[in-house]
Amino acid sequence: MIIFTTNFGDISIELDVEHAPVTAKNFMRYCKEGFYEHTIFHRVIKGFMIQGGGFTAKMKEKPTHEPIVNEANKGLSNVFGTIAMARTDAPHSATAQFFINTANNEFLDHTATTNNGWGYAVFGKVTAGLEVILKIEEVKTTRVAGHEDVPREPIIIEKVTIIE
Repeated sequence: MIIFTTNFGDISIELDVEHAPVTAKNFMRYCKEGFYEHTIFHRVIKGFMIQGGGFTAKMKEKPTHEPIVNEANKGLSNVFGTIAMARTDAPHSATAQFFINTANNEFLDHTATTNNGWGYAVFGKVTAGLEVILKIEEVKTTRVAGHEDVPREPIIIEKVTIIE
């Protein structure tokens, strides 16, 4: 269990180590290193998702470890309240950034082992704090340094607590 203490409230996340072991271990590594502390939710799209885990409040991207293998083919679905890895167009490019689904987004699930079909790897779910993600989803956004859907006021992950 991971608890993100944000300036909007706490979000508790349960990792699915059984179905997404590589992804869950990668996320836990970043948590243990304190990487996510003082990062922001830098992309918020109402009715879709909130994304974080890579930028400081000044929109400076943090350096990451090497990308991990995409585990979107393990059977987990991008439904409301799940957490998944963000990535580039390359299927196996996820590092630290993640997103929390604020809707059922099954179109992000794995359909084929092609660039377009790989999908986005779900590795856990929000077990408490759903009201916090819904509150975050309501913020006003803008464009900052070439990034769209950036909250006007920083939504900061202030502290990460690991409960083993």
